[in-house]
Amino acid sequence: MTAVSAPTRTQLFIGGEYSDGSGDARYDVVSPSTGEFIASIPVPTEADLDLAVEKAHAAKEAWQKIGVFKRAEICHGIGYALERRVDELARLQTLEQGKPLAESIADVKEAAQLFHLHAEDAIRLNGETIPSSDTSKRMFTFRAAVGVWAIITPWNFPLLMFAEFVAPGLATGNAHVVKPPQNTALTVLAAMECLIEAGVPEGLVSILPGDGAFGAQLVSHTGIDAIGFIGSSATAAKIQQTAGLKRSIMECSGNGPVVVLADANLERAAKAAVDGAFFCAGQVCCATERVIVHQDVHEEFVREVLKYAKATVKLGDPLADGTNLGPLNNQLVAEKMDAHMADARERGFDILMGGQRSTDFPTDLYYEFTVVDGVSEDSLLSKEESFGPVLPIIVGQDDDDILRIANSDALGLQSAVFTQNMTSAFRFMEELQTGQVVVNDSNGWWDINMPFGGAGGKGTGWGRIGGVHTLLDMTDLRTGVIHLD
Repeated sequence: MTAVSAPTRTQLFIGGEYSDGSGDARYDVVSPSTGEFIASIPVPTEADLDLAVEKAHAAKEAWQKIGVFKRAEICHGIGYALERRVDELARLQTLEQGKPLAESIADVKEAAQLFHLHAEDAIRLNGETIPSSDTSKRMFTFRAAVGVWAIITPWNFPLLMFAEFVAPGLATGNAHVVKPPQNTALTVLAAMECLIEAGVPEGLVSILPGDGAFGAQLVSHTGIDAIGFIGSSATAAKIQQTAGLKRSIMECSGNGPVVVLADANLERAAKAAVDGAFFCAGQVCCATERVIVHQDVHEEFVREVLKYAKATVKLGDPLADGTNLGPLNNQLVAEKMDAHMADARERGFDILMGGQRSTDFPTDLYYEFTVVDGVSEDSLLSKEESFGPVLPIIVGQDDDDILRIANSDALGLQSAVFTQNMTSAFRFMEELQTGQVVVNDSNGWWDINMPFGGAGGKGTGWGRIGGVHTLLDMTDLRTGVIHLD
């Protein structure tokens, strides 16, 4: 295993400077791949939160008044600074998160691209002139920053999901108090040097890694104007109960599905399903969580899945060349995988590959890539987001049955459908109850300019992450009315 190196930034970041905060408690960060101690970071206090919110309010007005072109220039500067430090930040993220180094490199590059993208989006965030029934009036609209955002990010994409909120937020004039998870905060803390280098004023972004109790303090703070959250649906529900009527963007849990119709290109479908199941060890909200296959092509599809998976997936040290499946990030997600596989065994499903933790590595967080066939609709693998490297296969009798199974789940984030018939493609795009439907590619396919979020009526949140849509959600639509007499 590759040795763990010490990070350079192990303090909170409050109001423009690194600080040990006002408390004495610290939290240890341990590598999921080696079990080694990486660093300890301070546990933020209520006083630290008050200071961060105070600094954010003090900074936001001047930031809004400097104008969008200057804000865009600084956001571009952040992107350039991140690009210069890709290798360093990617390695640090892999150490604390566990994902393969190639994935971390892609994450840092995409984070940099988000600052460039949203710099340009903000410049073109136009209003409109609206006709009035009163000929003496002229009406027009414009966008204005909401204010101070509480940003709560998950541990699976530490830097990328920080950028998904902070890039559009800064570009549109907002301030931010960010709570990353304590066990994956080091990359974000190091990346703050890029924001400082680019000239982000003091107070506009503070980083306070905390636990769930601290998150509740953050979202209920009277100085917080809005909330940006990426994480589980269960946590999102708790946030809404605590935060009340504050503006929010909620991007929550997903549960597939991947639909394979009778006329699908099975080799392509199998490859995409496997790729979507093991990327980031399956710890992705749009991972391949359920594959629903037409009964006429079921057996051939399974053969293609096993052939591709056995030839492709390599579990190992995430910093080693060739590894594309690293460890799970923490024991909670590993225990959930254990529970789902125990349920699968009790129900007599066919475990065709994997199915357990590996004993060949320094920690017990390495989970074998798993393929399970004959999965029933009422099982844990079908009804819950496993969030691990597992590909459950469910058989559908015909297109109507497949659509029914796909929509029977309570979550509706992203889905994929494989077909060579345009009528079927459009039917499933329109009738699958998910925010995005990808045709003939992986359920995990994503683009930084794509509006990403859940479908209405499902427990997957609201608002959109990606492209100009995030800027719209992070600003207020204001209307001006002028009387001409």
